[in-house]
Amino acid sequence: MAGPATPAEDARWMRAALALAARALGRVAPNPAVGAVLVRDGRALGRGTTADGGRPHAEAVALAQARDRYGVAALRGATAYVTLEPCAHHGGTPPCAAALIEAGIARLVCPLEDPDPRVSGRGFAALAAAGVAVETGLMAEEVRQINAGFLSRTERGRPHLTLKLAATLDGRIATRAGESRWITGARARVRVHMMRAEADAVLIGAGTARSDDPMLDVRGPWPRVMQPLRVVADGGLSLPADGRLAATARQIPVLALHRNGAPAERRATLEALGVRTQAVRGRGRLLDLEDALRALAAAGVNRVLCEGGGRLASGLLAAGLVDEIALFTAGKVIGGDGTPAMAALGLDGLAAAPGFRLLSVEPVGGDLFSLWRCGEG
Repeated sequence: MAGPATPAEDARWMRAALALAARALGRVAPNPAVGAVLVRDGRALGRGTTADGGRPHAEAVALAQARDRYGVAALRGATAYVTLEPCAHHGGTPPCAAALIEAGIARLVCPLEDPDPRVSGRGFAALAAAGVAVETGLMAEEVRQINAGFLSRTERGRPHLTLKLAATLDGRIATRAGESRWITGARARVRVHMMRAEADAVLIGAGTARSDDPMLDVRGPWPRVMQPLRVVADGGLSLPADGRLAATARQIPVLALHRNGAPAERRATLEALGVRTQAVRGRGRLLDLEDALRALAAAGVNRVLCEGGGRLASGLLAAGLVDEIALFTAGKVIGGDGTPAMAALGLDGLAAAPGFRLLSVEPVGGDLFSLWRCGEG
């Protein structure tokens, strides 16, 4: 059996597993993004990331790599660093907990229990019953942030939602004539494409779809791109049939969320072009946004990046559905006759204003990027 690892060594290998997990964001929904590193006598035997589409799991990938490189015997007495509790149920693949036991793993270092009711402590229990030393808690907050989407969908029944805003110093997103390209610079736009690549779905409102005719795809110099689901909150199904979203729906999926009673002929037209449509509860002419997010969760979406517009953003904020704000601030001033980044919230007092705390701030080209998380303090 391998000698005991020091706390510094445990932290080193867990950071490596976290880096592997982060690579899987936007690629594995509805599964969590998991990283696994198998270590013996200070040497990594195998590393694994949840594969595209969610199968095989990170532990299975790491075990296969270790066996190919060093043989079956090398795994006996090794330590497994896994970012989320190994599964204990039979699904598309055999349980990872059983695979680790069969391999002869002596110790599991794993930050967090998997809240999926099919797992939820059963993986830890199976490993402990087999004599594996199970240690939990290391870097649990870091794992929670990487898998905020999966945890949100599993625990709250809705995806984690990041609201992306790109605005001038005075909070405007377009001139009085409607000109908005480009508020921010090229490097900020590359950063947005990276954010899309880590999301399972990109969400906009119907007004943005009509006025901007966006593609909402991931473009950049990356060798492997999995395009996110493009979602339009479109109560009346006003998505233009001749727009870029509808025209490319057969290549990159588009989902239009509409209220009951939307025109049947509009639904038929869009579906004939390949656009998926789904009815959710309405609130007058608008959508019930909480029900819309529940629909996305039921479709297996873990992480949503919302890119506008102002009415959708204010609706999500008013409903308490925004988990993070990713704000790109450009060094420009448009003035009060420009279009504001946010529609009216109808607040009478500051105490009612949604609160966010600053997580990070950095220059991105000539712009400033700041990340804010829900909750003051």
